[in-house]
Amino acid sequence: MSGSIQPAYSRSTSLVDVLDRVLDKGLVVAGDIRVSLAEVELLTIRIRLLVCSIDKAEQIGLDWWRQDPSLSVGARKLALENEELHEQVRQLEERVSALALAAETQKPAERLASFAEPAAPPAPGNSELRRAPSGHVPKSPKRRG
Repeated sequence: MSGSIQPAYSRSTSLVDVLDRVLDKGLVVAGDIRVSLAEVELLTIRIRLLVCSIDKAEQIGLDWWRQDPSLSVGARKLALENEELHEQVRQLEERVSALALAAETQKPAERLASFAEPAAPPAPGNSELRRAPSGHVPKSPKRRG
């Protein structure tokens, strides 16, 4: 008889097995830290930690690393394009504001003239016959003679 006691079951789990299981299934750690003084909350820290593989993260809809400009080249390009578009919008808004200000300072007659279409020149050889804007042909004045 030996003096050592053996467990009834022998289950050997290595670190690799534990890590494989955690990455495959996922592990969530959540907690809150609150600092209060005289029942007045001074600071709250909310901690949410998810440990899983990239495949598992994509399965559950997490892919923030693809949109983060500091982690993804494609996201960096999109961020630059977004900045350029914001600048273009800002410039267009300035131009519209300047045009609106110019329109406000313009005299009413000048405003109407700026919207009117230029008159077409009269047809050659037909200087007496002019058409009104409505298409109506006015009667020529009677000549006295």
